[in-house]
Amino acid sequence: MQAKLNTLTEAIRYFADQQNCIDAVAALRWPDGKPVCPKCNAAEGERKHYWLATQKRWKCYECRKQFSVKVGTIFEDSALPLDVWLTTLWMLCNCKNGVSSYEIGRATGIAQKSAWFVLQRLRHILKTVQPVPLGNGPVEIDETFIGPKPINMHREKRLALKIAANGYAEKTAVMGLLDRGTREVRAMVIPNVKRTTLQEKILEHVGFGSTVYTDGWPGYDRMDAMRYIHETVNHATEYVRGEVSTQAIENFWSCLKRTLTGTYVAVEAFHLDLYLNEQMYRFNNRKDMNDGKRFTKALSQISGKRLTWNQLTGKEAASR
Repeated sequence: MQAKLNTLTEAIRYFADQQNCIDAVAALRWPDGKPVCPKCNAAEGERKHYWLATQKRWKCYECRKQFSVKVGTIFEDSALPLDVWLTTLWMLCNCKNGVSSYEIGRATGIAQKSAWFVLQRLRHILKTVQPVPLGNGPVEIDETFIGPKPINMHREKRLALKIAANGYAEKTAVMGLLDRGTREVRAMVIPNVKRTTLQEKILEHVGFGSTVYTDGWPGYDRMDAMRYIHETVNHATEYVRGEVSTQAIENFWSCLKRTLTGTYVAVEAFHLDLYLNEQMYRFNNRKDMNDGKRFTKALSQISGKRLTWNQLTGKEAASR
C-alpha cells in the first residue's frame, strides 16, 4: 500500500475510491506486482493475465477464468464493496474497546447481521500463529472465567438454570500466558481448569527452563518437576512479592472483560475464541505501532483464510 494512512479520516477518504482498495489489497497479496490465478496457481510471468477495467478483475489467458482481488482471501464470496471491509477492519484494529456490529451497521449502512458476519470474519484473520515458545522473560500465567453474573439475574431465573452460588458452572474458562520480555500475550478457551489441562497448555506454549509466575491455584502444582522455575503468589495475603506477580496478565483480563461487557454485552462461548483473537491482536501490537501500521499488518493476513456462515454458526459441523 503506497499511501501512508495514520487516521480514520484519511483511511475513509483514500478507500472511497474502489481502485485504491483493490490496489491496497493486491499490493499486500502480491508484493512483486504479479497477480496469481487461483485456479492455475501460476504467476503472471508464467501464464499471462489481463485486466478487465470495467469489471475490476483479471482474466487468465490459460484457463480463461476471471478472478478478483477478493478470491483466496477472507473477502471471497462477499458482495460488499472493499471500502466497507477495509473501513471496518481499521476500526476493529484500532478501537481500544472494540466496535459493535450495531455501530458498524450504522456507520457503513449495512444490516446489523451482515456487520456481525463481517466482524467475525475479520476477527478470524487477526489470529497469528506463533511457532516460537514464550520464555524470553518471566512468563505470567493465570486463568479467568467469562460469562453471566448470577448476582445480576432474577432469583427465579438463577434457580431455573441451576447456577451455583459463584456462577462458575455457567461460565467459560479462559487461560492466558504473558511473556514479560516480549510483552506478548496468548489466550485460549479451555474446557476446565484442572491440572492436566493447564499444564498441557504450558508445555505447548512455554519453553523449558523458563521462569513461570502463577497464583496459588492447585492446578499449577508440581511444575518444578516439568523443568520450569516456578514462583507463586498467594492472593489471600499478597499480590506482589518482589518480581513475582501476575499483575500484567490480570491487566489483559481487565481489558478483555471491559470490551466484552461494555461493547459486546453478551458473547456466546462458541464464539469466544474470535473475540480473544481481536483483543490479543490489539494488545500485542500496541508498542511501536500506530493505527496505520496495525491496520496494514492485519490486512497482510487476509490470504488463504475463509470463514463461511455455516462454519461460523456451527451448521457445517452439525450437518456432517
